[in-house]
Amino acid sequence: MRLVVQRVSSASVEVDGQVVGALDRPGLLVLVGVTHDDDARVASRLAEKLWTLRILADERSAADLGAPVLVVSQFTLYADVRKGRRPSWNAAAPRPVSEPLVAAFVEALRGLGAEVSTGVFGADMQVSGVNDGPVTLVIDSADLAR
Repeated sequence: MRLVVQRVSSASVEVDGQVVGALDRPGLLVLVGVTHDDDARVASRLAEKLWTLRILADERSAADLGAPVLVVSQFTLYADVRKGRRPSWNAAAPRPVSEPLVAAFVEALRGLGAEVSTGVFGADMQVSGVNDGPVTLVIDSADLAR
């Protein structure tokens, strides 16, 4: 799994002009991509890492502050642009694999006590966020100690 995490003062996601998820106070906007060898264990480990990562005010975590999290699925995080001008999406897991793993990531966060809003898997979404800092991190499960 690959996460792009932004510390935000506010964020929202719309589908067909309707807000489907939003943060009305400081928290984390998280874009989530899934690759072929990910599983529920990876989703759980990344949820715990994200929840306890000390990137909010005064080096505190979302867990410390009870900060909300907005999770948006984004298969394009696994784009391969090494050849030509058209990205390859081969590294992105197909929907039957990725959708349940994004859901597992969300449920793992909720199980840790997080208030989580989400986008709509597979929908054409408009995502807005006010990056605070700015702070943006990329967390890849392949980089975590096993």
